[in-house]
Amino acid sequence: MTKYHYNTHSYWNNSISGIMPYQEIKRMIEEGQIRCATAVDSSQIQPASLDLRLGRLAYQMRASFLPGLSSAVMDKIDQLDGDLVLDLLNGALLERGCVYIIEILETLNLPHDVEALANTKSSIGRLDILTRLITDGCTAFDRIDKGYKGRLFLEIVSLSFNVVVSYRSSLNQLRFQRGESKISSKEMRKRHALGHFAKVADGDILISPRGTLLPCSIDLQGSGKGTIVGYKAKKNTCKIDIERKYTYPVSEFWEQLYWDHGQLILEKDEFYILGTREELAVPPDLAAEMLPFNNQSGEFRVHYAGFFDPGFGWVNGQAQGSRAVLEVRSYGAPFVLEHGQIVGWLHYLRIASGQTDIIYGAAVNSNYQGQKIALARHFVIDT
Repeated sequence: MTKYHYNTHSYWNNSISGIMPYQEIKRMIEEGQIRCATAVDSSQIQPASLDLRLGRLAYQMRASFLPGLSSAVMDKIDQLDGDLVLDLLNGALLERGCVYIIEILETLNLPHDVEALANTKSSIGRLDILTRLITDGCTAFDRIDKGYKGRLFLEIVSLSFNVVVSYRSSLNQLRFQRGESKISSKEMRKRHALGHFAKVADGDILISPRGTLLPCSIDLQGSGKGTIVGYKAKKNTCKIDIERKYTYPVSEFWEQLYWDHGQLILEKDEFYILGTREELAVPPDLAAEMLPFNNQSGEFRVHYAGFFDPGFGWVNGQAQGSRAVLEVRSYGAPFVLEHGQIVGWLHYLRIASGQTDIIYGAAVNSNYQGQKIALARHFVIDT
């Protein structure tokens, strides 16, 4: 593991606000704020998040739902006739387009000043699998209130492929936060000027931050004619077992998209893997989250998997940059994307305690450091 030594007062000073780093998540487990009947594995703890694991049973539902303030998730499952139950012990098939609810193995006993936000893991988002966390009494997806004590459940909808998931599979992650985590516009501008956040190819224009948000634009130019600029998911493919890595030939599941004068027409209800024009970086003392551009920017959704760990694109103490891979699903009318069009914002957030003990990279089995346009690690290039 890449470990940083730095001068700070106690890691555990509860007055320090921000996103909880590796060492504080580890402490939360030790103190019973994060619980599990089976031990939480150390490999679940990431630089600034915790991977969650699926429980034993999946309930197929007629529709998605939020429990509401006065309802428990299991009560809602009973009310909505979630009576088709799948046992995940030896793996179970989740059919494309169907809604499933699965209880998470981990439970929470959060302090009064700690809240959490959930997000899809990057390898799962790249399979066009929508995951949304719900809890007893919740009124919003993927958000856990301060002081929450109770069970967690995951809603899963695979939109492009039939997929096999198993007991203890990990599809999403939690990021914990105490107090305020935003950095100031002044700090954002200063660090952007120092090259801490992004760079572009020679001759390209680097878009300046807007307040505390860094604009992210689409790369449809690549290296010019003959360049692969992205992928589009194929229809009616074989199933994908999410526990099997480097198994499935790319050509059976994806159509390659080649340079077309810096344009791409997004077709209705299709799923695309594309990349940012910028090579992005997240310093070790910050985390980041990709936020979608506003609804007026076009009829598409960008990025199911929005968490960026401390150290993304950061190598040997410097910002080297790494392109963000974008999961894009179109809806409504066909829409023309242009090279350089802004499609999202990178929102930088302060790490509590100043820095995390480990950062994103090969030392913590990070899969996409230094990536170009990378499909999920389940696929292999055809030979």
